[in-house]
Amino acid sequence: PPPLDPNATVLVTGGTGALGALVARHLASQGAKHLLLTSRRGAKAEGAKELKAELKALGAKATITACDASERDQLADLLNSITKAHPLGAVIHTAGVLDDGVIESLDDERLDRVLAPKLDAAWHLHELTKGLDLQAFVLFSSVAATWGGPGQANYAAANAFLDSLARHRRAQGLAAHSIAWGLWQKASGMTGELGEADLARMARLGIAPLSDQQGLELFDQARTIDEPFLVAARLDTPALRAQARSGMLPALLRGLVRAPARRSQDTGQLARQLAELPEAEREQAVLALVRTHVAAVLGHASPEQVDPKRAFKELGFDSLGAVELRNRLSQATGLRLPSTLVFDYPSSVEVAGYLREQVEGK
Repeated sequence: PPPLDPNATVLVTGGTGALGALVARHLASQGAKHLLLTSRRGAKAEGAKELKAELKALGAKATITACDASERDQLADLLNSITKAHPLGAVIHTAGVLDDGVIESLDDERLDRVLAPKLDAAWHLHELTKGLDLQAFVLFSSVAATWGGPGQANYAAANAFLDSLARHRRAQGLAAHSIAWGLWQKASGMTGELGEADLARMARLGIAPLSDQQGLELFDQARTIDEPFLVAARLDTPALRAQARSGMLPALLRGLVRAPARRSQDTGQLARQLAELPEAEREQAVLALVRTHVAAVLGHASPEQVDPKRAFKELGFDSLGAVELRNRLSQATGLRLPSTLVFDYPSSVEVAGYLREQVEGK
């Protein structure tokens, strides 16, 4: 990409976070000399002192300060403090917060918590800098807004705004890139709390993690492309094919992989399977089906790791896992299953019994 003006200031929001700090080091190694890194804790953030020393060793003068960019007045004061000797030349907006949950659980507080650092901060950055001749205005978005993410309605909405803001700025002749990132290998404040089940869920969606080097190369490439919105993600095509075969692949990705067309008679596939088995074997067959999908949701390698009588909650299920299991079993059996399936039938044995009742009418 074209080198940033070494005499200008580069603002990085979320600059003490994992990705913000990574980008700051990268820009410093490319010749950026004046970096302004913001976060809610600023210089008190973990690792801020060490980050400042690293950037100095790379030849950059870094200022790390506390600023909540979602608060317009705070951001305005920060921008006004930038000296005329080194005017603002680029904005990299990496700040963000996750608060995943199913739709019914997303109240105003949980929406605001996610929207503020992404949406509000981006809008304030736009309005307060649109009169400046910026060399770059890069928004860190997410693929959650592009093809969806389980439990991420709030996060998807916030990032969809960033994608639209980039287009809006371009229409006004202003610099803008919105990069919809997939998963980064580096644990960040947002992804550091993801458990095995969360990571397994993302892997099943076909999203492979990006290394630091891959992510930074894509960051550089994005800045050379004359498009306001770009997706930067590693896709695992075997996982996408598996999703396509089960009928659960997001519509936007269906052109990327080939999968056999689902037949209309698949809607009764569990009934057909049981009809072909002796009565004595049906119970174990349905239980094996349920345990297989429970193991997949939990990220286990084998259904043998699932205690069929143990409650799903004790096994580690959350609301997202419950929804995924219902969806997987709906696809596998051809039955329309209630959203409360896991709560009404809280173990593998009980779900298996319910499925038999639905198929056999007993």
